[in-house]
Amino acid sequence: MIYFEKGSEKESLSRQDIQEGLYEAFKQLGKKEKVIAVPPDYTRFHSRAGLITQLTRKYYGEHLTDILPALGTHAPMTKEQINKMYGDIPHELFRVHDWRNDIVTLGEIPGDFIKEISEGKVDYPWPAQINKRLAEGNHDLILSVGQVVPHEVSGMANFNKNIFVGTGGVEGINKSHFLGAAYGMEKMMGRANTPVRKVLNYASEHFANHLPIVYVLTVIGLDENDELVTRGLYIGDDMECFKKAAELSLKVNFTMLDEPLKKVVVYLDPEEFESTWLGNKSIYRTRMALADDGELIVLAPGVKKFGEDQINDQLIRNYGYVGTPRILELTEKNEDLRENLGAAAHLIHGSSEGRFSITYCPGKLTKEEIESVNFQYADPDSMLEKYPPDRMKEGFNRMDDGEEVYYISNPGLGLWAWKEKFQDA
Repeated sequence: MIYFEKGSEKESLSRQDIQEGLYEAFKQLGKKEKVIAVPPDYTRFHSRAGLITQLTRKYYGEHLTDILPALGTHAPMTKEQINKMYGDIPHELFRVHDWRNDIVTLGEIPGDFIKEISEGKVDYPWPAQINKRLAEGNHDLILSVGQVVPHEVSGMANFNKNIFVGTGGVEGINKSHFLGAAYGMEKMMGRANTPVRKVLNYASEHFANHLPIVYVLTVIGLDENDELVTRGLYIGDDMECFKKAAELSLKVNFTMLDEPLKKVVVYLDPEEFESTWLGNKSIYRTRMALADDGELIVLAPGVKKFGEDQINDQLIRNYGYVGTPRILELTEKNEDLRENLGAAAHLIHGSSEGRFSITYCPGKLTKEEIESVNFQYADPDSMLEKYPPDRMKEGFNRMDDGEEVYYISNPGLGLWAWKEKFQDA
């Protein structure tokens, strides 16, 4: 059921609105003795999950016993990131999810089901894996917190993805990512009912329906002054809650363009984006908007590595972003990619398929490193001077030399597409 819902394209929910909605839902849920919160990590800083988690602690006090950031494949949060995102919540409440070791398997979805929903693209079974603390911690409330926004793997982010991917294991994460990449990212982004979502829903219904999971879903957008505002808050324990949030997100976070874009400049906040693993949102969130032979410039002053962990970083360095056909061929031939299908999927996500150029401007990777993975390189200082983020506005900009570019300050906030490209997909 839905415990609280409020939102619209013009809504701007205040801190007080969020607190009242959250506490109204908690009141309906009744007394809880042992609560675990599963919010996103720092890469979803703008989700309002930090505020929601602080309000949750204020309400439940000592009964909030654990906070498990849904890291997925990401690096653990630093103390500084925890302080900035979660305020004065004691650090001893935070648990680190280890996606390679810290999981249990609740059940397995048969390969025949995967083959059917992927239209024959893949046919392997899929394990429903989650952090063992969720399965074995004896909590009477698992509060999954996060933002619904268009997403490259599941179509729309969050809901049960926060559990099965955010706290998932190696095999489950890798296979879900590869399923989406093999099926076709452009057929999935901005759609709530995708093969990956069908897998996650199957897992929820068959293997996790005994767990006391309640979802707190936000929709975040930019107002007329390019300031972030909360457009929606939806709290519930079923698919209807997610559907309502997804419907609003498509209105708020999806920019449909009448013409393809010839030149796009994307800025990656150095506090949020330290790897191409995360920073390639700049590629896949804009790929349906870019014209053939267009140009994407990625201003990435904080990027210092490719992968979020050493194994994935090395795989990216070994194979590069060389397009779907080549990556599928390499995956078939190389065991290291077959054992890390999430990395193979990432390499597909990060390629333009030769359709447009990608110029990375990283603060802490060399020209040789960038070019070795099949990107073009440009000096970050000179490009930041040419395209200064503090002087650019969202959308179309006319530069001093007459050049027209389309600027995006944070690719994680949305999806951009040329309407014909979106319809064709």
